[in-house]
Amino acid sequence: MKLLLVEDDVALNTSLCRVFARLDWAVEVCEDGRSALRQWRALQPDVVLLDLSLPGRDGLHILRQAREEGLRTPVLILTARGTVGDRVQGLNAGADDYLPKPFDLDELEARIRALHRRPAENSAESASRPIETCLISYDKNSNSIYHLGELLVLTPRELAFLKALLVRPGHAVSKERLFELVFPGEVAVQYEAVEVVAYRLRKKLSATGTTLMTLRGLGYLLKIPDPL
Repeated sequence: MKLLLVEDDVALNTSLCRVFARLDWAVEVCEDGRSALRQWRALQPDVVLLDLSLPGRDGLHILRQAREEGLRTPVLILTARGTVGDRVQGLNAGADDYLPKPFDLDELEARIRALHRRPAENSAESASRPIETCLISYDKNSNSIYHLGELLVLTPRELAFLKALLVRPGHAVSKERLFELVFPGEVAVQYEAVEVVAYRLRKKLSATGTTLMTLRGLGYLLKIPDPL
């Protein structure tokens, strides 16, 4: 895996480079916001780790410009700016995930691996495949989800939440990604609103035998039992 680490904290860069080396991940470090995009274009990394407070150019500005240029590399924001508003700004600018400092190294590794898998999950082949499991299916024509052929009555936000999990049942989707999908562009919504949607959806799914699991530090996961 190739990583681009855009971070001006020298001590943190040294520590992370040691961790990534043990994982056999190649990493290029950029400590100046002015050169971040140039290195991004040249390296074509698998994942970008981006700080927001950078000398020369702010991380959000770099991210917006990268997305405008068509750079689709998954981006994990690493920053001391940990408020709900900062998270929303980062996600709206095009980030795929958000990890406030200080963070746990095991959680960082898990989030990077999840982002590295995402391009394959979102490929044209995956997008054309119907969202369907042995018990639950999604009808794109009606934009509805069915359990054993019976309509599940869901609110638009519950539907968006469940669709995101159905893309790959058994795999976690980060809370930040779900917030982006369930509340697109709604900057006034509190980040914790995702938990409210999850709570309501969990109650509706209980009768189907499907379990909506909360994985601390990773997000939510849909566990669907095999039919008897």
